[in-house]
Amino acid sequence: MSKKVIFGAMLLAASLSMQAAQKPVKAPKGGKAISDNLIGIFFEDISSSADGGLNADLVQNGSFEYSPSMSDGWGPGTNWKFLRPGHSAGYLEPRMDNGIHPNNPTYMRIHSERVNKYYDYEGWNGVGLQNDGYNGMSVKAGAKYDFSVFAHAEKAVDVRVVLLQPTKEWGKDGGKILADATINVNKNSWNKYEVTLTSSEDCTDAALQILVLDRVDVDVDMVSLMPQDTYKGHGIRKDLAEALEALHPQFLRFPGGCVVHGGGDGFWNTYRWKTTVGPKETRKALKNTWGYCQSMAIGYFEYFQLCEDMNMDPLPILPCGVSCQGVNGGWGMKGQAQEVVPMSDMDEWVDEALDLIEWANGDVTTKWGKVRAEAGHPAPFNLKYLGIGNEERISPEFEERFKYIYNKVREKHPEIIIVGTAGPGSHPGNWDYDNAWRLAEEIELPIMDEHYYESRDYYLTSRQYDSYPRNRKTKVYLGEYSAKEDAKHGNQLGDALAEALYLTHVERNGDVVCMTSYAPLFARKDNTKWNPDLIYFDNERPYLTCSYYVQQMFGESAGQYYYGDCVKLSENPNDLVGQSVILNAKNREVYVKVVNCSDKTITADINLGRFGSLKKVGEKVTLAGNADDENNYEKHPVEPKRETVKVKKQMSVDVPASGFVMYKIAL
Repeated sequence: MSKKVIFGAMLLAASLSMQAAQKPVKAPKGGKAISDNLIGIFFEDISSSADGGLNADLVQNGSFEYSPSMSDGWGPGTNWKFLRPGHSAGYLEPRMDNGIHPNNPTYMRIHSERVNKYYDYEGWNGVGLQNDGYNGMSVKAGAKYDFSVFAHAEKAVDVRVVLLQPTKEWGKDGGKILADATINVNKNSWNKYEVTLTSSEDCTDAALQILVLDRVDVDVDMVSLMPQDTYKGHGIRKDLAEALEALHPQFLRFPGGCVVHGGGDGFWNTYRWKTTVGPKETRKALKNTWGYCQSMAIGYFEYFQLCEDMNMDPLPILPCGVSCQGVNGGWGMKGQAQEVVPMSDMDEWVDEALDLIEWANGDVTTKWGKVRAEAGHPAPFNLKYLGIGNEERISPEFEERFKYIYNKVREKHPEIIIVGTAGPGSHPGNWDYDNAWRLAEEIELPIMDEHYYESRDYYLTSRQYDSYPRNRKTKVYLGEYSAKEDAKHGNQLGDALAEALYLTHVERNGDVVCMTSYAPLFARKDNTKWNPDLIYFDNERPYLTCSYYVQQMFGESAGQYYYGDCVKLSENPNDLVGQSVILNAKNREVYVKVVNCSDKTITADINLGRFGSLKKVGEKVTLAGNADDENNYEKHPVEPKRETVKVKKQMSVDVPASGFVMYKIAL
């Protein structure tokens, strides 16, 4: 046989081998078919999760749209400092008479009345302003930052743009220059000006200065300083996005949460997706229900783009014509405090849903598909899920409006999977819960979104889904949950392990529960509105909690089949231990998970004989420590230990006290 023929035969054999390796394995008997979409993420703009967080832009209030209605004492000049070095003279004036766009009316006029070009005040002169970002801007040596601004002036004028470490001396406007450039504003109409700044060194407390260098009035708006190194180049802060990616999420729910329907502010503050998908200078800032401004620099386009970048399904949530029951102090009331849209106006909210589906999935020849294409994404986003409502009281007014939207959307788009809401505190016997499930069964709702935040003990002892009927057409999405903070617990390893134990229960009921997402997701160190959270962060880095690692381990061990009889435990003190075995037939892997929330080591006898041939080497992941260990800004004592180990069909494994052990084994 010739060498050519031999080589060809080798290539064919290699090709056949690869095809065989990619072919899904047949699930052995004894398993239960479950959802492989169980682990997702829920993003709500709480605790500065968007601006100052996932939004990589370093400038705060770059659109000058901050106002007292968003937070006490705020205004267009919030987070800006007036500058007039070198014996210059002038003043700042916020204006709204000739803005870039009606959705973005406020801008800042720099009145430059005197600039002494021949007087060098330690290298500084001019009239302008300074932005310190979010408690300082963090920049890296050699990194490039794209500065942009919309501006106009009556005549051409040079404007100096400086990235610097400001001086700490009172009354001085200079500092150590990190990058410096000049732009020429030369038209009497709004135009966008851009320049790239390269930082000369690392700095954790940098600032941006804009200085007009002549006697001219200059109007500025939409000031931005964006790192070039963002996630997939799409303006998302890279380290935070990579922390999300490492969770192996299957879907992203957004934009909230109480943000969806305005929270306690009322229905006037409802999130409107249509004002978040155009050019950023045309987007409408909104008061955040958590007491600050949403610039909408991260809007529906960015959420959908992030889903595509991480191969997640988007799950947008839209309001359903009923406000949060918390408006006007209505917590605890059965819907009496809700603001409701008149039924005569409900078609507007139906159109919100229908137009969103067209925007996400429509051809470029459609009205809203064209808007998506003009934003830079001509291909459809392939929306599958749509949530309607978030935690509202299941009042008669809610039911009427929900059914109206639901029926209209289903009639036109039967392919879209609608996710409803079970209200707050989604446990059997709760007034809203019982009414929500009655409604769900009446209309054959595909998925019900349940929310609850409970103590550590609840997740250790409750097995809520064991009793759910198996013949229901409606599946469960556990959309918000975590072991809530109390006087003793909140972000400790013991809380995370309780959540892990509960997730083994969820996997066992993966035929009923189809999706879950921990909440809240992010919290900025200096503006935390809720505890606990999955990921804390500052300008320098994310801080990964114990619960984060639990979510990560379950995210990377998703599959289509659950086996409950492959692991026998030496003891089960007070039901504080749990186990699950998951088969991912597509990836040809089996995952063994054992959670031990007790204070003593236990032995797990594992029998994987039913899975046939196993690879001899697998990965063992161990998350263990003291129950009161906590990862925070000062200490990070808990991280998964990953090791390559020999595996067999039958193994006896010690699981440490306050520990979670997972095996990943290829078939």
